[in-house]
Amino acid sequence: MERQWSYTFKVWAIRKRERRLPYQLRWLVGTREHSESFLTVGLAESRRAQLVTAARAGEPFDVESGLPKSMLREREDISWYQHARNYIEMKWPDAPASTRRTLAEAMATVTPVLVKDTKGMADVRLVRAALYGWAFNKNRWEEEPPPEIRAVLTWFERKSLPTSALADRMTVRKTLDGLKRKLDGGTAAASSIRRKRAIFNNALVFAVDAGLLTDNPLPRVSWSLPEPVEEEVTPESVPDPEQARKLLAGVRAQGKRGRRLVAFFGCMYYAAARPAEVVGLRLTDCTLPRRGWGVLRLQETRPRVGAAWTDDGQAHDRRGLKKRSRKAVRPVPIPPELVALLRWHVDAYGVEPDGRLFRTLRGGLVQESGYGEVWARAREAALPPAEAASLLAKRPYDLRHTAVSTWLGSGVDPQTVAKRAGHSVTVLFRVYAKFVSNNDDAANARISARLSERATGRP
Repeated sequence: MERQWSYTFKVWAIRKRERRLPYQLRWLVGTREHSESFLTVGLAESRRAQLVTAARAGEPFDVESGLPKSMLREREDISWYQHARNYIEMKWPDAPASTRRTLAEAMATVTPVLVKDTKGMADVRLVRAALYGWAFNKNRWEEEPPPEIRAVLTWFERKSLPTSALADRMTVRKTLDGLKRKLDGGTAAASSIRRKRAIFNNALVFAVDAGLLTDNPLPRVSWSLPEPVEEEVTPESVPDPEQARKLLAGVRAQGKRGRRLVAFFGCMYYAAARPAEVVGLRLTDCTLPRRGWGVLRLQETRPRVGAAWTDDGQAHDRRGLKKRSRKAVRPVPIPPELVALLRWHVDAYGVEPDGRLFRTLRGGLVQESGYGEVWARAREAALPPAEAASLLAKRPYDLRHTAVSTWLGSGVDPQTVAKRAGHSVTVLFRVYAKFVSNNDDAANARISARLSERATGRP
């Protein structure tokens, strides 16, 4: 029930009665009378002073309990550990499995900082296992944890600071500093820190909504992130079209597993598809004419997040496209080379009952560990030793970068490239800045030709 607040406050003199607690304090909030009895007159006077001070400070009073907002918050305060679990419970139902895992990671990083002292705290790796794997994984709340895990959780229940302690900005700053550290004591990546800070901020907003804090202290804390690592894709890691074709041939040479994955990697190279978008690709998502260009209609991702984080206990989650609505579809025109490759794949291996094109030898979803192993062997077979030892095509994801950079190098306008790749134009320019700048010579030649045409009056 929503609280009713009132600024109408009146307090009467303390009266003495023949009772076990003889000194009674009476006051009025709105039109409702409240009373509280004490053993000594000093205790009664102290409570009276608290109420009067709150009223003079302009605090609203809760009509139901008769208490000012600050005193009500103290009475209802809970530990940060319990608040973090409440936050996880609130976010869990609507969060994708990968987001659940990210939320648990952030809370497992913050919670060890927000304790009264560290006396008796377990080893950092056991603490992480207990918090990340049990305390903040709602799927396991009904399970009985192992004794060593139970001991860690009991310790945090006892040692966790009250949530109201985060009204102190130095406590917030100490917590933010904790976000910078990895388990081994090193400095975490800026992107990881930024993500955890956003979740911590959201948990503080939830504390305000729950009445545990008057406001969110985080915006008032002066604190900066470490210098971020450049997001730009470097040309050294991106294979050119000839190298990409050799790598696909190297995949095909890896026996049965390799032949089943040639078209899988081809979707990354020719269509700039993300691996998780290809895992669940169905035949009905493809237009594969006998001649000319076809189309892939990408509309689902199947990231592998682990069975502990999904509702159905499957290792792969089912989600819409990255940063798009669940019903969004991204059509990507594909060249005849990929059309032929996919038609060959369907003829050779058919499709699963649910329409999926790609699966393991046993019919399961393609796993990152499996296709990663095939890719590593293909690199060794297809590239000269110096290139194999370099960053060139180190990950299958680099094929996606090849596709985008090839489109840009071919003179396709950035808006079209961004649309096909599933980026915003802003992200495209930031991530592929070096490939955009590499087109300067071609762009200058086209501009010069146009200027010359205008000057001479003939093409």
